[in-house]
Amino acid sequence: MRPQVIIVATLLLNATLFAVNLVVAIASGSRAVLAQAIFTLTDLVGSGLLLWGLHLSRRPASHEYPFGRGKERFFWAFVSIVVTFTVAGVLALTEGIDQIVAPERLRHIAEALLVVGATIVVSIASIWVTLRELRISRLTLLNLLESANQGLKSIFYQDLVSIVASVVAFGGLLVVFHTGLAFVDGVSASIEGVLLVAMGFVLTRESREYLIGRALDPGDARAMLAIIERNASVAKVRSFQSMLLGPEDALLALKINFQDGMTTDQLEAAIDQVTAALRQAYPVLRHILIEPES
Repeated sequence: MRPQVIIVATLLLNATLFAVNLVVAIASGSRAVLAQAIFTLTDLVGSGLLLWGLHLSRRPASHEYPFGRGKERFFWAFVSIVVTFTVAGVLALTEGIDQIVAPERLRHIAEALLVVGATIVVSIASIWVTLRELRISRLTLLNLLESANQGLKSIFYQDLVSIVASVVAFGGLLVVFHTGLAFVDGVSASIEGVLLVAMGFVLTRESREYLIGRALDPGDARAMLAIIERNASVAKVRSFQSMLLGPEDALLALKINFQDGMTTDQLEAAIDQVTAALRQAYPVLRHILIEPES
């Protein structure tokens, strides 16, 4: 899968959306459209942070970072989530409440409706880019949502929230257009803010697990254990510890009892066989440490 394609596409789409939403928000005075502009701006910043994290994660291992810098993607995805959802949500909620308390008359509502409709179309296009990349990589949406790729998941959820929020904003603007009740625009912006903050909390909680050091999926761990135990030289696996170092990077540390009477050369050959079998089945295992025990 090519995460840079999805991130760059999101950057370009959000840059366009931000400019259009901001111009129309200023012209119309709509807080709902302003909330859209705030969200696309923070989304733009968030996508830039994801791209930066992807760049840093590809730096080679060093003395300071012996297992590489794969966790850069987890950290910058976390920062991106905080900026995109929490900051944008609080700002949108503040603007919405202000419009409810002191409603201001809206202007150019037709243009506002048009740009909100365009936002829905662009968000759908962004989701299409993600689904196309998944299809090229022979993956499904479920694979993505169950993966450790927090950055790409946050982009997908950003697009989903953008569609829902745009529908809310569109409905609010229609009510204002037909009734003249300007405070409804503030209600729409507030709902957008609540949606963003709620999604931010969910994704932040999930990101915490990867930053702390989450283990491999239990199902994958059992399958790896079966591969190890199929080796005739293995008597028993004493310890199986794993940690995700990035979306496509994992560390596996093993303590293995090998069969009695094996020479040093035979032990080395058995360790090489186990390592090769694991990496062939699970390329994500870039770091495999095996400690033989008697």
